[in-house]
Amino acid sequence: MLEEKQGTIAEIIFHNSENGYTVAIFETETDAFTAVGNLPAVTAGRSYILQGEFTTHPVYGEQFSIKSFEEVMPSTEDGIREFLASEAMKGIGRKTAAAIVSVFGTDTLRVIEEEPHRLTDVPGIGKKTAERISLAFGKHRGFASIVLYLQQFGINAEYAMKLYRVYGSGTIEAVKENPYRLVEDIFGVGFKKADKIADRMGVARDDEFRIKSGVKFTLSYFAGEGNTFLPQDMLCEKAGQLLDLPIELIGEQLIDMAFEGDIYIEKLDGRNAVFLAAYYLAEQNVCKCLSAINDAQLKPVAGGIDSLISRTENATGIYLSENQKHAVKTSLQMGVSIITGGPGTGKTTIINTIINILEESGLKTAIAAPTGRAAKRITETSGHYASTIHRLLEYYFSESENMMRFGKTKEDPLDYDAVIVDEASMIDLILMNGLVSAIRPGTRLVIVGDADQLPSVGAGNVLRDMISSEYIYSTKLTEIFRQAKESMIVVNAHRINHGEYPDCNAKGKDFFLLRRSAEKEMLETIKTLCLKRLPDYYSDISPTADIQVLTPVRKGLLGSINLNRELQDVLNPPCAELEEKQFGDRIFREGDKVMQIKNNYQMTWKNLEDFTEGEGVFNGDIGVIHRVDREFNEVTVVYDEVRYVTYNFNQLDELELAYAITVHKSQGSEFPIVIMPVSWFPPVLATRSLLYTAITRGKKQVYIVGNPGYLHAMTDNNQSRSRNSGLCARLVGLYGMV
Repeated sequence: MLEEKQGTIAEIIFHNSENGYTVAIFETETDAFTAVGNLPAVTAGRSYILQGEFTTHPVYGEQFSIKSFEEVMPSTEDGIREFLASEAMKGIGRKTAAAIVSVFGTDTLRVIEEEPHRLTDVPGIGKKTAERISLAFGKHRGFASIVLYLQQFGINAEYAMKLYRVYGSGTIEAVKENPYRLVEDIFGVGFKKADKIADRMGVARDDEFRIKSGVKFTLSYFAGEGNTFLPQDMLCEKAGQLLDLPIELIGEQLIDMAFEGDIYIEKLDGRNAVFLAAYYLAEQNVCKCLSAINDAQLKPVAGGIDSLISRTENATGIYLSENQKHAVKTSLQMGVSIITGGPGTGKTTIINTIINILEESGLKTAIAAPTGRAAKRITETSGHYASTIHRLLEYYFSESENMMRFGKTKEDPLDYDAVIVDEASMIDLILMNGLVSAIRPGTRLVIVGDADQLPSVGAGNVLRDMISSEYIYSTKLTEIFRQAKESMIVVNAHRINHGEYPDCNAKGKDFFLLRRSAEKEMLETIKTLCLKRLPDYYSDISPTADIQVLTPVRKGLLGSINLNRELQDVLNPPCAELEEKQFGDRIFREGDKVMQIKNNYQMTWKNLEDFTEGEGVFNGDIGVIHRVDREFNEVTVVYDEVRYVTYNFNQLDELELAYAITVHKSQGSEFPIVIMPVSWFPPVLATRSLLYTAITRGKKQVYIVGNPGYLHAMTDNNQSRSRNSGLCARLVGLYGMV
C-alpha cells in the first residue's frame, strides 16, 4: 500500500539529469529517510509530497521508492530566498533573491507569477530582468504542472522530462491528441506503455491511431530482430495479437497506411511484403546505387595488373595464391566487388596489395569499417589509416532537424577513387544505404568480410544478400595458409564452420576446453583464470588489457552483467586509494576496464604523448578508468593507452564495464586471449555462427569453459535466425536485366 511522505531535500546522493533518477536524503519535522526515484531538476532545500513505499535494498538498506510526487512551493521567506537562488531559477543568484524577498516577503512567488511587472520595484531589477525571472518561474511551474498532469496516466517524471524536451509547453496537448505518437517520438516509450496511457485517457480499442501505431510497432519490433519487412499475413497476425483485435481490422488499416506513405506493400517472392517506409526506400536506393557504381567507367591503374601484383609481391616479400591474385584483379577491374573468407585465408594481405597498387597508381583510397575497434585493427594490420564508416560519411547532429545525419550524400559525395570496407558482415541496411549514396559512380567499392560471422545488429542481411544474388562479383577464399594452419584457433574455426567439433587441448597449441558442469564452477574457473592462472603462467600478460571474457548473453549467472560484477570484485576490488562513482546499479572505479556503448562524434579526446586533440569515441571502444574526480563530477577514461576522454557524471550511461562483453559486442575486435563460458543458453543464441564469431576474436589463445555437450550442441546448431529481406531479390532482378 502506498503511503505519503512530505519532506525537504537535505542531501542529493545521486542525480541523473538525463532521466531524473535521484537518490536523496529527505528530512521531515521528525525524521530523515532515503528516497529513490525520478525527480527532475532537484536541488537541496526543495520540498515535496511523495507517494510511494518503503523497500529494503540488499546493499543500501531501507529506501522510500517514489511512485509520484508534487512539489511544495516554499512559504517562508528563507525558503523562498533559497528557491529563487537555486538551479530551478537559474540566473537570479543569492543577492538578487534576497533583494526580491526583502521587498515582497512571503508574497514573492505570487507577485512573480501574477504581477511580474512589480519586480521593477526592487532596486537593480529592470524590465528585461523582471521578464526573465517571470519566464524562468513560468517554465518551472509549467513543467511542474505537466509532470503532475501526466502522473495520473502513469507517466513518471523520467518520461515526463523526455516528453517536455520534445513537445515543450505543448506536451499535454500532444499527449491528449494522440498518445501513440509517443512510441515514435520518445525513446524508451514502447507501444505497451503508450497503450496503457491511451486506455487511461479513454481511447477506444479500435481507434485508427491505435491500430496504425500497433502495426508500426510490430514492424519496428521485427526490424529490431533483423527483418526489413514482414509478410502481410504474419504482420496482421502479430499486430492482431498485440492489439487483441480481429486481423480484418488490421488489414483494413494497411491500405490507408500505404496511401499515407507510412508503409509500402509489395509483391516479393510470391507474397505480399509489408515494409516500413525507411527500409523499403533504403533497399530500393541500395540497388540503384550499386547498379550505378558497378556499371560506371573506372580510372585505370598505372600499368598491367599482373605486373603491378608482381611488383608488390617483390616489394613486400609476400606472394599471393592464384585465388588471392584473382580477388585483387576483380577488385581493380570492377566497380563493386566482394572478397569473403574465414580466418587465415589472407584477406588482410589482399587488402594491403590492393591499397599498394591503388596508391602506386595515384588513386585516392579510403578504408573504413563499421566500428571503431575494427577500424583500429585494420590500421594496425595494414599500416594504412582506417576510419569508421560513420566518420567517413561525416555523421553529425542536425539541430534544425533534431536528428543525426550523414554529411556526405549523393549531393556531396566522397572524394575518393576507391573505397575499401572491411568487416562488412556487420553493416546493416540503413548504414549501407548511407554509404553507397555517398559513393559517386566511377569509384571502386571493395567489400571485404566473413559471411559466416554473425549478421548485423540492425535490420538487413546485406553481405549475404549481395553474395547470394550473384549480381555483384564475389571471390570466396577457402585456402588456409601454412602459418595460419599452425593455430588451432584458425583450424577449429573452420572445423566449427563446417559442422565439425573442435579439436581441444592439443599439446603446445592455443585452443583449450576446461570441462566444468555447473555454472557456479564455470564462474569460479573464469575468475581464477583471469586473476591467477593465466597471469601466473604468462608473466607478460595483463588481466585487464590482454584477457577478454566473451559470453552469448547479458543476463544470468554467466551473462555479461553478472560476470562484470564478479570480475570487478576480484580484478579491481574496492580500496581506500581508488575513487569510485556509483551510477544507477553500476559502480565505476579507478582502474576499471570499460567500453563505450554508443557512437559519440562530439566527444573530445587529448593525446598526452604528442598533445594532439580530436573528436569521436565509438561504440565498442575499450579503455580503462584513469580518474574519478568527485570535485568536478568527472570520470577520465584512457583509450589506446594515450587518448584521454573526460565524461561528466551524467554521461556515464555511455559506459559499461568491459571485463566481460557479449559476443555481439565483440564483432570487429580481436583480443590476445579469449575466455568463453559454454552452458545452456537460449537456442537462438547458442548457434554455430555465434561460437564461430567468438573464437575468431582470439589472436593467441582461446579458452572454452563448460560442458563439452553444450559445445557440441552449439556446433550442431546451424539454424541462424532467418531474416526477411528484399535486397537479394531486388539484386537478382538487376542480374536478370544484365
